[in-house]
Amino acid sequence: MQPAKFIHPEFPDYSLLDSGEGEKLERLGSVVMRRPDPQALWPRRMSPQAWREADLNFVRESDRGGRWEAREGAPQEARGKEPEWEICWREARIIVRPTPFKHVGVFPEQAANWEWLRELKGSFGVERPKLLNLFGYSGVASVVAAQAGYEVTHVDASRTSLNWAGENAARSGLGERPWRVLLEDAPTFAAREERRGSQYNVVLLDPPRHGRGPSGETWDLSAGLSPLLASLSGVLAERAAVCLSTYAVGLSPLSLVGALSVLGEGEVTAGELALHEEGNGEGAPRLLPAGFCARFTRGLSDS
Repeated sequence: MQPAKFIHPEFPDYSLLDSGEGEKLERLGSVVMRRPDPQALWPRRMSPQAWREADLNFVRESDRGGRWEAREGAPQEARGKEPEWEICWREARIIVRPTPFKHVGVFPEQAANWEWLRELKGSFGVERPKLLNLFGYSGVASVVAAQAGYEVTHVDASRTSLNWAGENAARSGLGERPWRVLLEDAPTFAAREERRGSQYNVVLLDPPRHGRGPSGETWDLSAGLSPLLASLSGVLAERAAVCLSTYAVGLSPLSLVGALSVLGEGEVTAGELALHEEGNGEGAPRLLPAGFCARFTRGLSDS
């Protein structure tokens, strides 16, 4: 198997400006951000001054997180105790909120999977394919899917994340509850759906390494992924697709291929998500690794 490269498609509100020496310099909308990225092992191409002029800089305080510092003269939306602004991908409107864990509410590399969802929509033989988004976080994939015409079930163990997803849906013109939304532990929910005989055409999973459910359930990726996928094998429709992505968890594309084998016969494409660096004309274009991804499909039509 040759690993695939899933490179994010056109995203006018996002640019990877430069990367290197364990950091990346990005533009999200009108705001330039500087934050750690352990995959950026090469020298930077832009000047030290360009990096110093980032509007928001993430300062690590411990292995559990840090804080964001705004430069003097940064855009108003990047300043204050709780900076917030909006970006767009196609018709989806996404609220950016920098968190103490260096995340901002959107993973631009996932645009490759958002585009894939849009392209698959007509392949399931039904007008509104059913989509299950586990570990749904801020709901960008759910927004994209709902706008494309899927019937979405959105699951996350964090009430804060569910509220964020609702805000993104409302900003995107979908109303505050355009989908079935559940505050649930993902493995518990998947096992229950299997017992009920529920069926889904698409399942999205972007699980963390460790997590905790709303009732104190614990999640560990290495121990929990295989049982979770086994439950999901029982809820997949005859025509189905699964997208599994991971970041900084010590797995490989081949690991994901092996994990997806529990789903039965089908086609699997696996590789790396990547961000295309804008660059400044020096040297060949660079791709910043942004996690691993595997896609499973079976029985899909060409329409």
